[in-house]
Amino acid sequence: MIRNRKTFILDTSVLLYDKNSIHSFPENDVVIPLVVLDELDSFKDKSGILGEYARYVNRFLDDLRKTGSLHEGVELKNRQTIRVEINHCKNVPAGLDASLPDNRIIAVAHELSKTIKQKVVVITKDINFRVKCDALEIESEDYYKDRVHLADDKIYSGQSQLFVNEEIIDKFHNDRKIHLSDLPGDEIYHPNQFVVAKAYSGSPSLLGIVRGEYLEGLQCDLWDSIDVKPRNKEQKFALDLLTRDDVPLVSMTGIAGSGKTFLALMCGLSGLNQKKYERIIITRSMQTVGKEIGFLPGNIKEKMDPWIAPIMDNFRHAFKDVTYFELMRDKGQIEVAPMSFIRGRTFNNSFLIVDESQNSTIHELKTVITRIGENSKIVLLGDIEQIDTPYIDSLSNGLTIVTEKFKNENLAGHVTLIKGERSKLATLASKVI
Repeated sequence: MIRNRKTFILDTSVLLYDKNSIHSFPENDVVIPLVVLDELDSFKDKSGILGEYARYVNRFLDDLRKTGSLHEGVELKNRQTIRVEINHCKNVPAGLDASLPDNRIIAVAHELSKTIKQKVVVITKDINFRVKCDALEIESEDYYKDRVHLADDKIYSGQSQLFVNEEIIDKFHNDRKIHLSDLPGDEIYHPNQFVVAKAYSGSPSLLGIVRGEYLEGLQCDLWDSIDVKPRNKEQKFALDLLTRDDVPLVSMTGIAGSGKTFLALMCGLSGLNQKKYERIIITRSMQTVGKEIGFLPGNIKEKMDPWIAPIMDNFRHAFKDVTYFELMRDKGQIEVAPMSFIRGRTFNNSFLIVDESQNSTIHELKTVITRIGENSKIVLLGDIEQIDTPYIDSLSNGLTIVTEKFKNENLAGHVTLIKGERSKLATLASKVI
């Protein structure tokens, strides 16, 4: 049985979110309104991932011209066709501003839905765009290729809780490990997953980490001068992952004030003093609710100062001043790098902290993770409930996707910090506001 073909109209936001979206609709017809090409043209000279994706789409379309007419449509190997629609852009429905690109794309969708027999669907990352389409009875969808198809409460937390017989707990504490087959039930455990097991009587209990076919005790190889005392079991889990040399990718999620940045920074400093790493690199998405980094005065160091304030706060908390931070920065032991300047670099013997990574797309985090060289570790930090970037949410942001895609890999580990330790007020605010 051959399924019915559909016509998908791609918005600029989709092409700039994922360059591969242009050929991700096999056995269907893709329409690109001419106005979308104008919008892409305005991005082609930009640095970073947006400029790269705009150039990729432009070059791909230019290559298609060698095999056929974009006006009539060109078929790809996956039986998808691509064509550029030059008509209907001016037939904007009443009530919409005809000068706005989104409304001209709506005009194309509105006319095609009346003139062709196939089902017409607008694909856009813009929520308001989809709302307008719905009001005009035009079918529209988000771009779901990278989205994690889970309920919010099913997102991988990095730990499992269960009840066991006291004999199992005694064996674990005596041998420092037990075989996973000793645990009750048929739960599937992931590499580097943490297990909290309590006796049926309520006490005693154990904290362990899945290593191969065994549940082993936790470790924390911190430099002696780094005085960090975990305040809850999740922070113990975090210290275990952050100090393991054979787990180069660690992701940490949690509410504001749960200790994500502080623990990562202290473990980076510990590794630096133990000669595991040569430098600590700190980067983050430059997403704000106001002006972008380019509007700030000064050189790159001065431009980055507002973004590294949380790091300096953690240094001030640990060492009572920021002199140590400035000294390490001057010596090149700590580097602050905007994410837009990461491409093309290789980080060997480095401890890389990606703060606020919930504001990054999976494509941006892929760019960062693939920069990691030998003897390096990358730590992704963020709160998936506080996302400032348009077009992504708790299930489509890069941090969630990395966590889900790497949960079965021995080279990665994840922990969710659930308790706020900044202050009682900060913890209460994160819950009630």
